[in-house]
Amino acid sequence: MGAAPSEGDFLEWFLHRFRWVFVIPVLLPLSFCFDLYYAARNWFIFKIQSAPKAHDRKVALIQKQVRQWAAGDRKVKMCTARPGWLTMSFRFPAYKQNMTQIRTDRLIDILEPMVTMGQITRTLIPMGFTLPIVPELDDLTVGGMINGCGVESSSKKHGLFQHICHSYELVMADGSLVTAAKENPDGGADSQALFYGVPWSHGTLGFLVAATLKIIPCKPYVKLTYTPSDSVKKTQDLLQAETENPENEFVEGILFSKNLGVVMKGSFCEDAPRNGTVNPIGKWHKPWFYTHVEGIGRGGTEKVEYIPLRDYYHRHSKSIFWEIKEIVPFGNNLFFRWFLGWLCPPKISLLKVTTPGPVRKLYERKHVIQDMLVPLEKMADGVDVFEKEVDIYPLWLCPFVLPSLPGMIKQRTGKNQLYIDLGVYGVTHVKTYEPRESTRRLEEFVRSVNGVQMLYADTYMTEPEFWEMFDRSMYDWLRLKYDCKEAFPSVYEKVCRAARY
Repeated sequence: MGAAPSEGDFLEWFLHRFRWVFVIPVLLPLSFCFDLYYAARNWFIFKIQSAPKAHDRKVALIQKQVRQWAAGDRKVKMCTARPGWLTMSFRFPAYKQNMTQIRTDRLIDILEPMVTMGQITRTLIPMGFTLPIVPELDDLTVGGMINGCGVESSSKKHGLFQHICHSYELVMADGSLVTAAKENPDGGADSQALFYGVPWSHGTLGFLVAATLKIIPCKPYVKLTYTPSDSVKKTQDLLQAETENPENEFVEGILFSKNLGVVMKGSFCEDAPRNGTVNPIGKWHKPWFYTHVEGIGRGGTEKVEYIPLRDYYHRHSKSIFWEIKEIVPFGNNLFFRWFLGWLCPPKISLLKVTTPGPVRKLYERKHVIQDMLVPLEKMADGVDVFEKEVDIYPLWLCPFVLPSLPGMIKQRTGKNQLYIDLGVYGVTHVKTYEPRESTRRLEEFVRSVNGVQMLYADTYMTEPEFWEMFDRSMYDWLRLKYDCKEAFPSVYEKVCRAARY
């Protein structure tokens, strides 16, 4: 017989298992009110066109704070004052506690760095336009996608979020306002270098205050074709073929086990044919998207649906991919969806700030959130490593094209390469899982295949290992040129495990 569970273990289990008792009556209404307020506020600001005038005042306030820091003793480095619980990572940034915090939280209008994907799609789609890349979760911000990384099913065509950007405005360490642009005749090579240096830098070169992004025409629907697969190899081959097909605007996959996967390809569509199936998956009463996909996969037959564009873009928001099942286990029940589904999902930030201490400890030990970007040809090897180390399904599979450009990513082949995001989110079933050592083995695999790890998640690499994964040559030059070393922590200092709790 095994040993009886300790009092602490029982408390962790109880608080985790019955967290819905607090989430449903408290966090769901709060999340709904939060969204309602900001939707009304953003609609009003956009209609009266006040954002451009207010932007200059907001930037001037940031410049004033930075200049005050620069005029002081400069012993304490700077970071944004955005509270740690508002970030999309499940971890809290400990590094903020001992730094000078600069207020940048008012930059929430189009196209300022804290504008969200949900805000952008509500604004652009009715006008017949969209961003080429719209990461799935509503609350992901433009600044997070630029300073970090953003990938979506249209990345098979457009690359990462940084590759749809034309320019950035940054407040630098001396308080000056600089424009970094891909093509800037006035700024010259320095402006261009800064443009390529900002992505993945996590705010360690300056404070991002605005961005200019590419937009493209769109249509009201996405024609989405679901193709089941019964092996990892077939899933990889399907993803490869559909990614290389220029007719597809969107490609992604979900792997439910090594014997069950579904590859989805999509294209813009003006309207559904008379005999076509229209599926408004964003409706409050609709099943969680990943469960809908799994049902099609188990049926074994290819299926075509026509999905409203905004519903498609935010298809994973309602269930936070598949994380919501750990919080509201019965949330996909038909009765719950019809009567309370309109309140979902709870805000990740509110979930984070209200997580009880014992549950947080449980998450530290058993909960895994990682996105590893590896060459598409190495996908099957990556699945094997993920299964051995964490054994979490479903796995999100998002192929993307990675161009050969300057910056922190080491892709210098001179041509585009196909990569894939292996996204793992959930509670591990491996009894021997140990956060540090297990993650280090995942990181070692990613480095061995010339891949990269998204830096919002836990990073257990040493600094030499980190810079084995990334290219520091341009980054270090920019840090020196713009006097960043005294002003900002390095990217490693901000993302390593010691910087988070």
